[in-house]
Amino acid sequence: MCDESKLEEWARGAISRRQFGALSGAAALAACTQGASEGKASPAAGLKEQGVSFATPDGTMDGFLVQPDKGKHPAVILWPDIASIRESKRNIARALAGAGYTVLVVNPYYRDVAGEQFADFAAFISQGGFQKVGPWRGKLNAEAIMSDASAIVAWLDQQEGVDTARGIGTQGYCMGGPFTVWSAAAVPARIKAAASFHGGGLVRPDAPMSPHKVLGKVDANLLIAVAQDDDAKAPTDKTTFADSAKAAGVEAKVEVYAGDHGWMVSDSPAFNAAAASKGEADLLALYGAALA
Repeated sequence: MCDESKLEEWARGAISRRQFGALSGAAALAACTQGASEGKASPAAGLKEQGVSFATPDGTMDGFLVQPDKGKHPAVILWPDIASIRESKRNIARALAGAGYTVLVVNPYYRDVAGEQFADFAAFISQGGFQKVGPWRGKLNAEAIMSDASAIVAWLDQQEGVDTARGIGTQGYCMGGPFTVWSAAAVPARIKAAASFHGGGLVRPDAPMSPHKVLGKVDANLLIAVAQDDDAKAPTDKTTFADSAKAAGVEAKVEVYAGDHGWMVSDSPAFNAAAASKGEADLLALYGAALA
């Protein structure tokens, strides 16, 4: 469902820095109209946010936590794309917190580095992001993510402002897409909703831990939002995943969106405001139904 050759094309200069800047500027304007800015933002009224860190079996994970400043709310784990934590992801978390969720954006590369490594996707490309993250990303197999998910859930359930009587949601972008399914499989008693946006590697026929093969361990409702260009390259993946979910008794909405790979991410050249708005609405509907 994800052809990362698109990102490689960007990296090779198929989209120039100038074009990228123009696109990012348009994305920032769109984000501002939705109440978020691509510049360094302060928490909106009624929200509080902070950098956090906590222990896992493999070290100290860091992340960004934002939540309403009063009351208890369902928790959400946000797995970022290949460029990891940055302002576009923090803004997604802020918007979701404004809808009544406690949102943790995690650093999937914590085994090697802490904090923000790239300011935006343009910086990721211009600074040789693929070469930098390759060794870090290589460690993120199913077992590692499932271990991380267990530690994340345990930490979240100890935090003030998290309603432990309600399920946890998780959402991921690009490489983070399969992480949501593995997370749900790791902690089925707590994770009750998982959303993948233009996720890569959801169907890996030769891999025993392919996300579509672990659905029997999942007790969550799923939203699998597929990019139209990814679907054009692997048109049977959506059917394979949907059939696997049905066989496992997992409720899954698998849909091809009218956006190319990266459409949900405001600093991506493929950002599509209309498709992103639909994705946000579908996500809120998923959480509203599954995290009650």
